[in-house]
Amino acid sequence: MKQTRKETTVITTPARVTPGDARRRRGTSARLWAGQTLLAFVFVSAAVPKLNSDPGMVHEFAQIGAGQWMRYLVGITELAGAIGLLTPWLAGLAAAGLATEMAGATIVNAAVLHSGTGVLTAVLCAASALLAYRRRQQIKDLPAVIRRCLTMAGRTATRAGRSALASPDGR
Repeated sequence: MKQTRKETTVITTPARVTPGDARRRRGTSARLWAGQTLLAFVFVSAAVPKLNSDPGMVHEFAQIGAGQWMRYLVGITELAGAIGLLTPWLAGLAAAGLATEMAGATIVNAAVLHSGTGVLTAVLCAASALLAYRRRQQIKDLPAVIRRCLTMAGRTATRAGRSALASPDGR
C-alpha cells in the first residue's frame, strides 16, 4: 500500500482467468439467470391476483386486518421485484427485497392466517435470499453504476444545453 496525503491507494495486479474458470462462471451465471426467470414468473403469478382483486386475495387480506391497501402494496412490490429480477443491474437488489417481503409473508401466514402457505413463502424467501447472496457483488456495485449513469446523464444534458446556447434559432 502506498500512503498519499489522506488517501490510501491499493495497487493490485489483475487476476488471470483460466478457460476453466471462465466456463464455470458462465455456467453459474446461466443457472442464476434461469433461477431469476423462474422466480420472476412465480412472483408475477402471485402479484396478478392481488392487483386484479381476486375474491380469494380480498378475503385473505381482510383476515389479516391490514386493509385492502396492503393487498395492492404487496402486489405492486411483487410485480416490481419480478421486473427487477429480469433487469441485469437490479437483480440482486430485487432478490433481497423479495426475500424480505417473503419473510414477512411467512410470519403473517404462520401467526395470523395459520395456513399451510407459510411453507411456500418460506421456500420463496430462501430462494430469493440465496439469489441475493449470489448477486451480492452486484448489490455492492450498484451505487457506482448509479453514479456513472447520473454522470453520463449530466454530460448529455450539458452538451444539449451548450448546443442550444450556441444556436438559439435551432440551426
